[in-house]
Amino acid sequence: MLFNGTDSCLFSLNKMELMRDEFTGGKTLLIDKDYEWTSFDVINKIRLILNKKLGIKKIKVGHAGTLDPLATGLMIICSGKATRLINNYMNLIKEYMFTMKLGETTPSYDLETEIDNYSDFNHVTGEMLNKVILKYKGNIDQIPPSYSAKYIKGKRAYEFARKGKQITLDPVSVKIYEIQMINFQSPFVTLKVICSKGTYIRSLARDIGNDLRCGAHLTMLRRTAIGDYKVEDAVTIKEFENNLLNT
Repeated sequence: MLFNGTDSCLFSLNKMELMRDEFTGGKTLLIDKDYEWTSFDVINKIRLILNKKLGIKKIKVGHAGTLDPLATGLMIICSGKATRLINNYMNLIKEYMFTMKLGETTPSYDLETEIDNYSDFNHVTGEMLNKVILKYKGNIDQIPPSYSAKYIKGKRAYEFARKGKQITLDPVSVKIYEIQMINFQSPFVTLKVICSKGTYIRSLARDIGNDLRCGAHLTMLRRTAIGDYKVEDAVTIKEFENNLLNT
């Protein structure tokens, strides 16, 4: 069937109306977060894209689990009425790939802050690593990082930490379902972990480094799955924008 100019315009307008209804009615997106983007950056950008392309002035957009700015990987984003499902997604188990560097520590346990201590790591072997990481399989109590979004005295913990104020965070019970070493090229170690919600991979790297008697901090963190949702099925913000603009 051929469309003249008027028919094509009407078809485009009808399609845009359907897309507006889809997003406001409730849509779930799989986004592969870029490095150095905050979770709020992702939400805000999606709102701007929906406004620009579809003319949606106000819409609820939320995410099912924060990722640190220096982490990349899967985020589940919900719009409209689908935001009611966020808690269901947040309760799903998470899968991460991460690399830590032995022999160095930072206050934030990652690259956000400068190195504050150096230690010898030459005694660490692959066999030693495997023994140590297996200690963390199962239910564990974990102290969250001071540089985290945990609330303490009505404020985020990182607000105190960035001002140099000492704070004490209570241990949190989490579960590690699977942890395995993927690669070891000293001083770098890459691990895969499947864990419950609320698990801080930065704290896991800190604790493993302490057990190895050399310290460690994260140099790479990527969330690869949330429940059955895989990062391979996600799109970047740029891809989402291009797909929507070219629809």
